[in-house]
Order: sequence, then C-alpha cells, then structure tokens
Amino acid sequence: MGRVKNSETSGDLAGLLAIVSKFRNYSLTKELIAFGEVGLSGEIRPVPNGLDRITEAAKHGFKRAIVPKANMPKHKIVGIEVVPVSRLAEALEAI
Repeated sequence: MGRVKNSETSGDLAGLLAIVSKFRNYSLTKELIAFGEVGLSGEIRPVPNGLDRITEAAKHGFKRAIVPKANMPKHKIVGIEVVPVSRLAEALEAI
C-alpha cells in the first residue's frame, strides 16, 4: 500500500478527493488541481499563496482548480477554470 506524506495543510483537500475517488471507483483527471485545509466539520479553509498556486498550475497546463472560496482570484486567470468551495460536499460535487 502506498503512503503520502503531507507536510502542510494545503494538501488536505487534494488528499480527501483522491481517497473518495478511489472508493467511488472514479478517476480524477490529470488536468485537475485542488488545495485547501479541511476542518473537522467539513469546512474548507484558505491557504497561503493561493493566487500563486493557481497561476503556476495554469502555467503547467492544469485546466481546472478546486480551491477554497477565500482563495478565489479577483480576476480570471487565462487557461484555468477555478471552482471555489466552502464545504467538502461542494468539492465532492465539483469532481
């Protein structure tokens, strides 16, 4: 069985989406990124440098980003669709 070492809370959302997709037998697209801290009650909290993360993801060819609502960019970033979420249930619907 594989292991993932997560050294910062920004990887919480991505890890949970990966786990849920495995249990649902659903593959996440390689063009998707996700980041955000997930609280115990399912709230998605913002992380530092959110805009920089989205901008860099777009530069590297990612087409879709699921991010905390508070990390939503104020302007459109060319080449990437940004989906803001405030609850884990919203993120699961987005995948």
